[in-house]
Amino acid sequence: MSQCIPIRDLKDTTNISQMCHASKEPITITKNGYEDMVIMSAEVYNRIRLYSVYEKLVEAENDIAEGKVTDAFSAMSAMRSKYGL
Repeated sequence: MSQCIPIRDLKDTTNISQMCHASKEPITITKNGYEDMVIMSAEVYNRIRLYSVYEKLVEAENDIAEGKVTDAFSAMSAMRSKYGL
């Protein structure tokens, strides 16, 4: 479950750092009861970023499997024609 903390708690940086490393997901910072920011450890950030890359690879593999690809020469030729190059 995602953690939420009020913005005033950011004053205690040591505790915030410990919370970020203990939590394996981003922590939401609230201001006046509304979501304002999200903080996370570098480990969580890198995991999320890597997951995003994997999602794009799966999407690309699906495009290849469905034949939604074109070779580079055809793509460049189409771009040159489109932009008058």
